[in-house]
Amino acid sequence: MKESDPIISFLLDEKVVSPDDLPPLLARRQQTGASLLRLLQEQRLVDDDQLARAVAAVNDLDFVNLSPEMIDPLVAHLISHEMANRHGLIPLRREGDRLLVAMSAPLDLRARDEVELKTGYQVLPVAATPPAVQQAIHYHFDVANVTKQAIASMRLKGQQVAGAGPAHTGSVADLGSKEASDNPITKLVASLVRGAIEAGASDVHIEPQGSELRVRYRVDGILRRAVDVPIAAQPEVVSHLKILAQMDISEKRLPQDGHISLRHEEHEYDLRVSSLPAVGGEKIVLRILDQNAARWSLDEVVTAPEDNRKFRELAAHPYGMLLLTGPTGSGKTTTLYSVLQFVNTPQRNIVTVEDPVEYRLPGITQVQVKPAAGVTFASSLRSILRQDPDVILIGEIRDLETAEIAVSAALTGHLVLSTLHTNDAAGAISRLINLGIPPFLVASALLGAVAQRLIRTVCPRCKEVYVPDESLCDLAWVRTAPVGASPPPADVPGDVPQWARRRGCQYCSQTGYQGRRAVYEILAVSPTIRHMILDGRSDTAVKEQAIREGMRTLRANALEELQRHTTTVDELLRVVDLKSE
Repeated sequence: MKESDPIISFLLDEKVVSPDDLPPLLARRQQTGASLLRLLQEQRLVDDDQLARAVAAVNDLDFVNLSPEMIDPLVAHLISHEMANRHGLIPLRREGDRLLVAMSAPLDLRARDEVELKTGYQVLPVAATPPAVQQAIHYHFDVANVTKQAIASMRLKGQQVAGAGPAHTGSVADLGSKEASDNPITKLVASLVRGAIEAGASDVHIEPQGSELRVRYRVDGILRRAVDVPIAAQPEVVSHLKILAQMDISEKRLPQDGHISLRHEEHEYDLRVSSLPAVGGEKIVLRILDQNAARWSLDEVVTAPEDNRKFRELAAHPYGMLLLTGPTGSGKTTTLYSVLQFVNTPQRNIVTVEDPVEYRLPGITQVQVKPAAGVTFASSLRSILRQDPDVILIGEIRDLETAEIAVSAALTGHLVLSTLHTNDAAGAISRLINLGIPPFLVASALLGAVAQRLIRTVCPRCKEVYVPDESLCDLAWVRTAPVGASPPPADVPGDVPQWARRRGCQYCSQTGYQGRRAVYEILAVSPTIRHMILDGRSDTAVKEQAIREGMRTLRANALEELQRHTTTVDELLRVVDLKSE
């Protein structure tokens, strides 16, 4: 044993484990194929510290009892947060042309090579326990600590926070370039943007609040407080962002829009910048668009097999209209893009009209609406129809003129995709009619309507499975049951419902959630429903007929996600509590 596994031999020599511990472990390894080291940890025969010391000793490496205070902050940021997390490592300090790096897997040659390529230094690995490395990464890459370091550096240089001078010469065009600049304001802005990207935020809110400049990130649809900056830095932060976004820094009384293109970790991002004059100063909101995220596979976006099949059937029609409904931020555009990618072939001419064009889709002509220049949805659609399109995407049907052109296009051999703001799928029908489209045209043009919501998924690392309280279970059923469904039978012995609940850990920033997924309500317009539209039947009647034909409601699909332990009942009732059903 000692000859074949030097780490086990070391642990035996150091009397960390005894020879009597090995036979059952060997038998277990024979059964499962797991490594002895993993089995030692599972049986709690060694802890992280003992194992890291063993790896270091056997491979003639130093072991460090790592703490965040041991690390040079500037050296830590020679690599990105993503790289540090991915490989479980963090730079400690520089020694000439060598970089001392604490690693939870110090024998990982690929990780060493990647750090050397990124930093230009020769890596000298030292062993550390995984929890200590993770704690150090969390501390040094936490946006609050980076911001404090940036503010402290201003003061160390003898600058007032508000008088840091023109910070506009720097750029966040490459967030990985040694803090982008030595200018403190540039560092501060770069840290805020980088923190948002690495937190997976869709938006950054930078808003003056009394004596502080509050920064919040919208992650998985929920605003999360990130950091507070002294209000004295507000003019310089706003001016720096305006310069980068090619906005007028002298105009402080009117709202403005701009954008910043930047690169981070080999990804291209586009930041949509919006300024709004408010009491106390200008508020800035950044919308973060990952241009590399625009792959839009229907299989990745619509993951439920039955929903995916229905989308494919609706999109396979050569002409007609498919509408997506739901509130702002419910993922309608993402779903429409995935449908576009599904129908995007060299044989089709696909044109979109959007406000704004958020992602560039290869092989597709995209038109940006500009009302100030007279380029509206309606005027663009008229021009598009002279461009021989096969498929048309309309960002949103907002008025009768746009609706009339869209319906006309759907009836004259075009596949039309668009969105409406209604609560459910059946509401799209009455919405078109209320806009002024005659029912017979709606019945003829409409292929289907889809309502969707985004629900946060519970963090897989810290979720707990539990037996819900009976009253809560009844509440969830009442609010999520399909229309006309009977209550479920009483549980038979042994058939106890189990749900997931969130706990919170460092991987999900203590929220208990990580990521989101869409739930759908897909109403296909059958011959029966077509006749009901012609007869002027109510949304409720149409919905009940669709359910009889096999449509699953938003709440039924969301309840299924609850039963699969992918979300929590709190999240379900927050997002899909539609009392009108």
